[in-house]
Amino acid sequence: MNVAEAMTPRSDVVTVELPGTRDDVLEYLQERSFSSVPVVKQTDDGEQYRGLISRDDLIENPDEDQLALLMRDVGTTTQDATIEDVATLMLDEGTRRVPVVDGELEGIVTVTDVVRAIAKGEADGDTEVGTLANEDVNTCYVDSPLTVAEREIFYANVPYAVVLDAEGDMDGIITEVDIIEVARVVEGEDDTGGSIANEDDDWMWEGIKSVGNSYIPTRNVEIPSAPVREFMTETVVNVTKRKTAREVAQMMLNNDIEQVPLVSGDKLVGIVRDVNLLEALK
Repeated sequence: MNVAEAMTPRSDVVTVELPGTRDDVLEYLQERSFSSVPVVKQTDDGEQYRGLISRDDLIENPDEDQLALLMRDVGTTTQDATIEDVATLMLDEGTRRVPVVDGELEGIVTVTDVVRAIAKGEADGDTEVGTLANEDVNTCYVDSPLTVAEREIFYANVPYAVVLDAEGDMDGIITEVDIIEVARVVEGEDDTGGSIANEDDDWMWEGIKSVGNSYIPTRNVEIPSAPVREFMTETVVNVTKRKTAREVAQMMLNNDIEQVPLVSGDKLVGIVRDVNLLEALK
């Protein structure tokens, strides 16, 4: 199977244009649960692809408003590349969406597109997920503030946290998507203090004095501090080691999820993410 058969064509791809602002992207990430959005620019020679902006780019750069400074470069692919080629590219670059570019943006291929190919039997799905799963699982406590859970997810560099109760048992799951849906950008001001020189300082220019306090405008991403239990998904689908990549891919698509806890009996023993399924194609 090649990329042309799996990708979303340009006519159906949501993009943002330069020049633009972070609010243009936030709308799509919140309303459509995208992980990233392609950035294009209209020129005299037509539309040009310029980069991607992701959820992380917005959360980690709250004071930056311009798309040109928020976007980042990722590898691109072509329509005649194989699904195995693009799976390898996604794993190597740690990206979930790969633009399909041949002079101009022709479409986008995502992790979900590859998972769908596995689910339909159009790519290898016979590998048991016990060999693909991560044994290291990111977790958080059910009564932790959502602000803390967001930092735990960020520092673990994964898009989820399995939520544990007071006995250490799995109680739910919280994802980046859950957090971005309730995040909002707020405006404010920071006090610069009275650090401007007075007329007696040696480095004073023209006797300028600090009169009152100076303020600079700021922008911050505000995340509710309510407990994780208020935002998590309580009913968690899980799998065992003997399930195949194809079976788990079908489960992910049917439940619209990106990760599934791996269990042995009632014990949590790992996590199967959608990107783990791509490992079977390398």
